[in-house]
Amino acid sequence: MAELLASFMTYSATLPWLELLAMLLALAYVILAALGSIWCWPAAFFSTAIYTYVFYDVSLLMDSALNIYYLIMALYGYWLWKKDSTNNEHASLGIVSWQLSFHLKAGAFLTMVSVVLGYVMANYTPAHFPYLDTFTTVFAVFATYLVTQKVLENWLYWLAIDAVSIYLYLAKDLTPTVVLFSIYMVIATFGYIKWHSLYKTNATNLPKLDVS
Repeated sequence: MAELLASFMTYSATLPWLELLAMLLALAYVILAALGSIWCWPAAFFSTAIYTYVFYDVSLLMDSALNIYYLIMALYGYWLWKKDSTNNEHASLGIVSWQLSFHLKAGAFLTMVSVVLGYVMANYTPAHFPYLDTFTTVFAVFATYLVTQKVLENWLYWLAIDAVSIYLYLAKDLTPTVVLFSIYMVIATFGYIKWHSLYKTNATNLPKLDVS
């Protein structure tokens, strides 16, 4: 019994509790976002505050910077969704879809930005995996904005971002975060299906926007 207790204490001492807390809060954010709950934003705020430190500590500098942006977007997203729910009793269903042509142009532009910033990070900073880290950062900045606007296609961006992120975090031995992002991919799939269903159900009130 004493040996078992000693083993547990040793395990507890090395367990990344801070990362686990950030993981649980981030998981709550994605689930609540998929359900269309405004409470996703407070969960996002506290999760990203912790992850800002965690990623900086392992030299994923762009990911650390990305989480500062997430902090700001958590406040903006809460304000926007709160405002929307105040003005529209059906705001939780206010999902929109943007034209494929817009997403193709946005994807090409974001890829170009990723390459340029990746070059800077690779040659002028000690960042690890500069190009992949920059790719996830640049695309996540845009995808987060899409979430605040309730754009259906945000979930497709997150599927690609999460897949690349899993590779990065495996390389950095951030095991809890690897588990988190694997779950993210499942939730992103669920989120897309659910939002698509809501969008179709309310198609007469939620027209497809041409933002190309």
